[in-house]
Amino acid sequence: MSLDQTKDNDSTEKKEMTFFDHIDELRGHLFRSVVAILIAGVTAFLNKHILFDIIIFGPMRIDFLSYRVLCKLSYWAKGTDEFCMKSINFELKNIDMTGQFTQHLWIAFIAGIIIAFPYILWQLWSFIKPALSKKEISYARGLVFFSSMLFFAGIGFGYFFLSPVSITFMGSYQVSELVNNEINLESYISFISTITMACGLMFEMPILVYFLVKIGILSAKIMSKYRKHALVIILIVAGILTPSPDMASQILMAIPLYALFESSIFVARRVEKNKSKSKI
Repeated sequence: MSLDQTKDNDSTEKKEMTFFDHIDELRGHLFRSVVAILIAGVTAFLNKHILFDIIIFGPMRIDFLSYRVLCKLSYWAKGTDEFCMKSINFELKNIDMTGQFTQHLWIAFIAGIIIAFPYILWQLWSFIKPALSKKEISYARGLVFFSSMLFFAGIGFGYFFLSPVSITFMGSYQVSELVNNEINLESYISFISTITMACGLMFEMPILVYFLVKIGILSAKIMSKYRKHALVIILIVAGILTPSPDMASQILMAIPLYALFESSIFVARRVEKNKSKSKI
């Protein structure tokens, strides 16, 4: 066997070992991410009062932050309490033997993901970073910070704006005074968690667009050209993500998604402008 063949064999073995090393490394990052979610989830589970009475059931109280802000705006704009929340016209009920415990576990898990999200992103970045060039790493500077901020902004928007607006509308809506609204606990929690998490994830759109434009797959011109198509897709996505089939909730979900799309076009233009300057 020649020396060149021996080197080729050694190189092949090295590549195979490197591949499995990457698999082991990925397993380590995933394991640490899962541990972080479990620790945050268990912490949330043990703080049941904060998790449910303050956070999950917050929009059911008339002193909720969003309602107080709306009431102050009502006095400022009209000098009356027209938009002040005076009552919540529905009650929660549980009809399953294990319903409350199951929902406790589920919400604790969701809370674990939200709390550990920056750490999960950091683990993902730590795994990807060694495979990137210096130029690509420079593109991703601040990735974990800005992605986390956008995610929490989306969570806040879904929780403090979309959730209370949807809850008060759907919870108080009546086809007749003869019918009282008694909402199932699972339905209420599914509504809150789906809207909140969906907003958190959808707020990551500008980050995704940033990288696609950086590597040349997407451009502001293409996004502007297909605005109408994007609007149709956004309405479909809003219909899928909204737990309730009513049009009002879907529109409330679609509006911020379209605003994110427009902001993503702005981001794309800024990136293209900076790329043009760097070539000069």
